Amino acid sequence: MTARLIGGNANGGGGEARAARSLWGLLWRRFLDHHLAVASGFLLIVLAALAMAAPLIEAASGIDAKTVDLFNRFQGPSLGHPLGTDELGRDLFLRLLYGGQVSLFVGFVAALVSAVIGTVIGLWAGYYGGRLDALLMRLTDGVIALPLLPLLIVLAAVDLDKLGLPAALTEDENISLYRIIVIIALVGWTTVARLVRGAALTVREREFVLAATAQGAGGFRIMFVHILPNVVSPIIVATTLSVGSVILLESILSFLGLGIQPPIPSWGNMLTNAQELIWTAPELAFYPGMAIFITVIAFNFLGDGLQDALDPRAISR
Repeated sequence: MTARLIGGNANGGGGEARAARSLWGLLWRRFLDHHLAVASGFLLIVLAALAMAAPLIEAASGIDAKTVDLFNRFQGPSLGHPLGTDELGRDLFLRLLYGGQVSLFVGFVAALVSAVIGTVIGLWAGYYGGRLDALLMRLTDGVIALPLLPLLIVLAAVDLDKLGLPAALTEDENISLYRIIVIIALVGWTTVARLVRGAALTVREREFVLAATAQGAGGFRIMFVHILPNVVSPIIVATTLSVGSVILLESILSFLGLGIQPPIPSWGNMLTNAQELIWTAPELAFYPGMAIFITVIAFNFLGDGLQDALDPRAISR
């Protein structure tokens, strides 16, 4: 969409630049009109900045987030511990920030990998059509038909030692993090694939694609140079919306003990540790639960705002 709205050789380079600025200005104004999306974007930036600044905050406070202090268990909020301490005397605020690093990282990376897989499959299906389109779309339908949560639970419970993977990889303390990203990406690409395929079916009949074909451009160049820039809007929207879903799935798996494993903190496994203390120390479940809730809702609002701003029907009016 955007490439052809801002493109065109008839007006020359200056005309293209002015058209590009005009289009992006229109998109930005339409996004700013969606106040919930703007507030959500700002909130997510603040959350991400705090999570990334966790080591700096830890160094400035002089508190080690991993240090166990059984003499200071279940402490209330104080100047030294803004949110109190957990069942092992660790600072809850710092653990929440480090958990945010992991949960946000999983959400972003898994959503991006899913978007790449879905984009490639959608472009192939939409551009080539025919039997390849039918095969890829039946594969997509098959993945969609699978019960998502039970499938993720089964995949997360697989013993990696029995898969023949190198011992150095299976014994890595971050292996649970990598596994969650991989298994979510393996089943999370279907929405992007269907959206890209539908948009590619339309764009491939446009004049500029036919002209490129007539000039001898190969299929790879046509898909990724001419078609992809015109279907980027649904990719952005679907990826943004899926980040919240991925964070929620990671939290569910971690809560069930099949996701991110201690000592790596995540919002999900913080809830797991707090479930037996819900009546004696409800704040241990409240803070990570609210972090998950706020983040997922913010990504949904941000996705809605981007969808409204990038809607080609609204832009063309």
